[in-house]
Amino acid sequence: MLELLRFGIVCGYKKSSLVKNMIQTGSFLSVVDNSGAKNVLCIKVLSGYQRRYAKTGDQIIISVKKLRAKRRALSKVKKGEIYHALIVRTVNVSKYLQGDAISFYHNAVVLLNKQSKNIGTRIFGAMPKMFRFTRHLKLLFLAAGIIP
Repeated sequence: MLELLRFGIVCGYKKSSLVKNMIQTGSFLSVVDNSGAKNVLCIKVLSGYQRRYAKTGDQIIISVKKLRAKRRALSKVKKGEIYHALIVRTVNVSKYLQGDAISFYHNAVVLLNKQSKNIGTRIFGAMPKMFRFTRHLKLLFLAAGIIP
């Protein structure tokens, strides 16, 4: 349980936590891979006509706003460039069919290129188990842990 708290994971939910907004155009997100970006801004939510909100597992288009200080010279991305990203953590509660509910302390993404391949080679922190059943299975092997 202490490991889960170290990664900023909250298991279980309350009714008051269900009213938080999802990720939408204009949302700031943090990057949890070693691509070199630190903060990004959501420009567009993909996969749907006039879709407004995105949740865990959805792809979005982002713009890089801030780079990591240590990786600035060797960064794989540049400030102001536009990339695709996959949402891996949301503050909003995700409920599963088994009755489990999970939420995180911050919204986070992993950067992808145009062919939906990840730019970074490592993912910091844990990822939800739901990615096991998607086409982004490789991300689970790069992550530090898996949350059930």
